[in-house]
Amino acid sequence: MGIIKANYSSEKPYQSGLTRRDALKWMGALSLGAAVPAISGCKTTIATANKGNWPQLKLPPITAKGYGKDPILLAPKTLYWPKTLTSEQLTLVAVISDIIVPREGDIPSATQVKVPDVIDEWVSAPYERQQADRVEILNLLAWLDDESARRFNRLFVDISAVQQLIIIDDIAFKKAKLGDEFIHAVNAFARLRQLVLAAFFCSPEGTKDIGYLGNRPIAGDYPGPTEEAMEHLDQVLNELGLSL
Repeated sequence: MGIIKANYSSEKPYQSGLTRRDALKWMGALSLGAAVPAISGCKTTIATANKGNWPQLKLPPITAKGYGKDPILLAPKTLYWPKTLTSEQLTLVAVISDIIVPREGDIPSATQVKVPDVIDEWVSAPYERQQADRVEILNLLAWLDDESARRFNRLFVDISAVQQLIIIDDIAFKKAKLGDEFIHAVNAFARLRQLVLAAFFCSPEGTKDIGYLGNRPIAGDYPGPTEEAMEHLDQVLNELGLSL
């Protein structure tokens, strides 16, 4: 299958399409599924740059209040914190999301299930872990545009799919010999990729893709695991030295 260019650019920005109710529901599920330590742009001016030209954006603090442990999801919009990604940032997140989860056959892409809306909700939430992610992700977005301008004289969303992958390939995985200019970007991209994948698999289409059926009643006696599942379990136990 050839490389497919994302449907979004500065001329065709991503449009949000998920209700705040659904976005908050997904974010709640995402909080459970992405329970790992957070790592420590809007056309924001880059104030300083450290080794490797990693942006250090001076971001305004999030001052909105959280909705507590018992949110009223049908409440007026004024009870929600404001979403903070600009149209440019959201479009860049959309392009990256579709690189991470492209459409394959009947399986939709990340943007088709509105993953960028969930990422926007996540980085806008006034909680410690989300705000740590916000700093790294917004710096990553600025870095991608800076790197794209340096290499190809255009914003990341406006370069070709091949050019986008050239940049992404440099930060998609940790390598034995990783240049200083990529260290921060690799770590931040890993976190964004984790959030995109977790958000995708929180969607109805994502759960269907992995074959999750949810809680369903079983008629009669519980049949137990399949032989294939038991063989896999035995193999894992053997590898861990825990077999009986």
